[in-house]
Amino acid sequence: MAGRERPSGRLLTGVAWALLLFGLWLWGREVTDVRPVTSAPTTGDVAAVGRPGDAPLPPAAKPLGAALPQRIDIPELGVQAPVVARGLDGRGGIDPPPYDQAGVVGWYGAGVKPGAAGTALMVGHVDTETRPAVFYKLSTLEAGETIRVARADGKVAEFTVDDVEVVQRDRFDARQAYGTRATGRAELRLITCGGTFDRASGSYSANVIVSAYLTGTAV
Repeated sequence: MAGRERPSGRLLTGVAWALLLFGLWLWGREVTDVRPVTSAPTTGDVAAVGRPGDAPLPPAAKPLGAALPQRIDIPELGVQAPVVARGLDGRGGIDPPPYDQAGVVGWYGAGVKPGAAGTALMVGHVDTETRPAVFYKLSTLEAGETIRVARADGKVAEFTVDDVEVVQRDRFDARQAYGTRATGRAELRLITCGGTFDRASGSYSANVIVSAYLTGTAV
C-alpha cells in the first residue's frame, strides 16, 4: 500500500499519491499500488481508451440483491481470478492482496457488493518486481467488452465496459472517478496503476480506471 517500504528501501510516496488517497478516503474508496518491475511498464500508459461515440451498448439490467463476490472473469484479457474482501490499513488506504498473491483481485468489502445497486470497487496489482500481475493488461479493455463476477448466491453478474480511463494522479477527481455514473444502476470499477513509472519517486504516474455496468445475469 502507499507508504509501505519496498525491498529496495524506497517508499511509494509523493504529493500526487497523498492527494489521491485523500480523495479516495472522502469517498470511502481505495486503490492499490504496485511494486515496480526492472523494466519500463508496457501497460496502463495510454492517455485514455474511453467509449467510441458510435458504439451501441446494451441497456442496464435491474440490480441484484447483495451477495459476496467470489471470482472475476475478464474473457478478453484471459483473467480468471479469485476475489477477496479487503479492508483499510492504518493510513486509511485499502489493504491490497499481498504481492505473493498477485493473481488475486481485492474487493473493497465495506462498499457495494458487485451486482447490487451502486458502485462496487475492485483493485488489483499491475505487476510485481518480477512478473506481470492480474491487472497487467487492464488498460487494453474496450467499451462493449464483458466482465463477469461470480457471486456466493450462485449468480454471475455480467457487466459491460462503458469507459476506460488513465487518470493522472495530479488531476485525480474522486467524484468523477468513483461516483455512480447513472442513478439506480449496478456499476463496477476496476482499478490498477498505470502511466509511467518514476524511479526517483518509486511510483506510477496514473491510475487505470475501468467503468462497467450490469447488463445481465447468468447462473
